[in-house]
Amino acid sequence: MALSKVGGLMVAPGELVLGGARASAVRLLLVRWVQGPAGGGGPPPENVVRISRAMQLRLARGPPRRGRELPVVPTRAGKLLLRSRRPQLSQPRSLTLGRWERPLLVSAGWKHRRSCGDYFQLERSQEQAPALQPPRAAGGDSSFRALGLGPALVSALQSLPITQPTAVQRRAIPALLRGGNALCAAETGSGKTLAYLLPLFQKLLSRPLLGPAWPPCPRSLVLLPSRELAEQVRSVASSLGHSVGLRVQEIGGGRGMASVKNQLRSDPDADLLVSTPGALCKALRKRMVRLERLCCLVLDEADTLLDPTFLDLVEEVLMQAPIAHSPKEVADQWNTKTQLVVVGATFPEGLGQFLSKVTNLGHFTTLTSQSLHHLLPHVQQKFIRIKGSDKASELLQLIKDQGRSNGALLIFCNNASTVNWLGYILDDHKIKHLRLQGQMPAAMRAGIFNTFQKGQRDVLICTDLASRGLDTSRVALVVNYDFPSTLQDYLHRVGRVGRVGSKVPGTVVSFVTHRWDVDLVRKIETAARRRTSLPGMESAVKEPLPKTDLTQADKQ
Repeated sequence: MALSKVGGLMVAPGELVLGGARASAVRLLLVRWVQGPAGGGGPPPENVVRISRAMQLRLARGPPRRGRELPVVPTRAGKLLLRSRRPQLSQPRSLTLGRWERPLLVSAGWKHRRSCGDYFQLERSQEQAPALQPPRAAGGDSSFRALGLGPALVSALQSLPITQPTAVQRRAIPALLRGGNALCAAETGSGKTLAYLLPLFQKLLSRPLLGPAWPPCPRSLVLLPSRELAEQVRSVASSLGHSVGLRVQEIGGGRGMASVKNQLRSDPDADLLVSTPGALCKALRKRMVRLERLCCLVLDEADTLLDPTFLDLVEEVLMQAPIAHSPKEVADQWNTKTQLVVVGATFPEGLGQFLSKVTNLGHFTTLTSQSLHHLLPHVQQKFIRIKGSDKASELLQLIKDQGRSNGALLIFCNNASTVNWLGYILDDHKIKHLRLQGQMPAAMRAGIFNTFQKGQRDVLICTDLASRGLDTSRVALVVNYDFPSTLQDYLHRVGRVGRVGSKVPGTVVSFVTHRWDVDLVRKIETAARRRTSLPGMESAVKEPLPKTDLTQADKQ
């Protein structure tokens, strides 16, 4: 085969001349092969090394680039819904994604080790909490009196002072006053405690007293997962009940049965008993208390009460209470059956199957809020991709920037050992703080959260023990030092700021360290960009439970 000489390079006719650095290397190899070891003294070769067309085009394009080019998202004038470190991935508030449009995620590449240092934050889209939004119907009476509460309770609320109901209270109070078992599902910090306490007290005031009994037989019961939450609910109920002549008693575990017995003896004729599952079950087994006269039983923070830790204890309590199967049984004043109310912001799988053991789901009503399982729009939420070794220094900088005058700081860890270790770090830096975790003895836990609520300390390091139901209205910043293991836990942690009664909307900063954390962050970012609820968060109560979405009540 004939060869031609082009620029000192022997090529076959019809072959393309290569260019670029890699092409030069190929040329040099071809020249040496053609010339032979003697520098061109041998006969011409019979075969030619041919370069494929695909290889030629690849060499012409030059060296490949790492990664891929991201399409530029058209930005519009106005405020942002999501702000990214990379401006091309920020999303304006005015931009709405199509149903089948796939959003570009900041966290898409966060499993790569070089992503550390990247971040994005969800901006506030409104200043007021969804629970405080006024009813949509103009000119309607939205006062507590219009909801069916008596003058005594309305006067007691005004003395607190509480004058206007929240959205969940407008929906739940009339439904619970009508009787019947109900599930009340609303976002954290929306006023669910008063939503069930007010109709409960109204029923107690309207029913005749049956005389003293021993062992004590309370007329209503509120079951809660932690001693701190039980103490908080007892405080709210006592201040409200004192004004209308109702007595409230609380029992909690961790102090021995002698303490529980003394508490029950101090006020055996209490109208409302507030308790944790462990302490109540022990009192029931020792016949220190009976549930025969219950007219209302509330399971508050149901997702925690019905996890494996408390499930058997809660079932034991429900089996000893005369749970009603229809509203007619609740209305009978002389042969009262117990109205069951399940309250929470999230609910576990299998809730319907569990409730079907004690009541008829056909007469069970579900009350939901419009913002249920959505990210709070009035709370700024920032996600930082960070190495585990850098988290402590980043936290110290956040504490320094926060300052004492800007509100309290809540730091969440996933286990008790991290709480203790982080406490030692803050001690070394002379930062006064409190620690709260479930492995502490009851004597150490007592009063810790009250000290934090009163403002005697501005920093609290805790586990998810403090993420359920506790009133943290003075908290301005929540730091997820360890990213929560579930989306439910994330919603509850975020709910510690921006609550009804909070002075500031609050901010949440989350450290994203592990690969499994990134999976949850991607779901959160996708839901934020699409403005939808978080995936997998629908209530686990299935048919035949009738779903009554009372969000239409505001339109009437």
